[in-house]
Amino acid sequence: MVQIFHPGADTVARVVLASIGAAPVLAMGLAYTLWRSPYVTAQDVTREQPVPFSHEHHVGGLGIDCRYCHTSVEKAAFAGIPPTETCMTCHSQEWTNAPMLAPVRQSLAEGRPLHWNRVHNLPAYVYFNHSVHVAKGVGCSTCHGAVQTMKLMRQAAPLTMGWCLDCHRDPAPNLRPHEAVFDMTWKPPADQAVIGARFIEERHIKSPERLSECSICHR
Repeated sequence: MVQIFHPGADTVARVVLASIGAAPVLAMGLAYTLWRSPYVTAQDVTREQPVPFSHEHHVGGLGIDCRYCHTSVEKAAFAGIPPTETCMTCHSQEWTNAPMLAPVRQSLAEGRPLHWNRVHNLPAYVYFNHSVHVAKGVGCSTCHGAVQTMKLMRQAAPLTMGWCLDCHRDPAPNLRPHEAVFDMTWKPPADQAVIGARFIEERHIKSPERLSECSICHR
C-alpha cells in the first residue's frame, strides 16, 4: 500500500496541536510584559522640555524647596507648574544672558506661558490628589524618586494600578513626619513599621479595604 503520510507527519501534528495550546499563554505573557514595560508606563523616560530644567541643580545643589515652584501641592489636587515670573525671580539677576534660558525670557516678554511636557501623566479616569497625600505624610520622593539627582526630570515609578494599590493596602512604610514630607533625602528609620502604624491611627488614614475600593481612584 502506498504510504499516504510522510514519516514525520505525526511529529508535525503534535507540534501544531501543542502550538495551538501554547499560543494563548504566550500571547498573554507577551501582553503582560509589554503592559509593564516603559513603553507603556513611561517609567524612566526623559521627556523633551522647552528649557532643560535641572532638578539636580535647583533642588540638590541650591536646596530649593519643592513648594517654591509647586505652590499648590499642599492645598490642591494638582501640584502646580511655576509661571515664568517664578523663574525670573532668580534669572533676572542670575544667568541673564544664558542661551538655554532664551525661551524663559521670551515667555516673559510676550506674556505667553511656557508649554512644559508633563512627565507624570495619569490617565483621565484616575483621580489623584497631591494635597491629601501630603497631609497624610507621603513624601515627594516616595512617588517622584530622588529628583535632587535628576539632571532632567523623569518618571521614577511605574504609576501602574498595582503600584498604587501596594501602598494603599500597606501605607505604613511610606508615611513620614510632616516636617520630612519635602525632604528628598529622608530614609525610613529601623522602626518604621511601628512609627507608620502610629501615623495611620493619628492621621485617621482609612483602612486598606476602604483604600482599595474602586471609587477611591476612579470617580
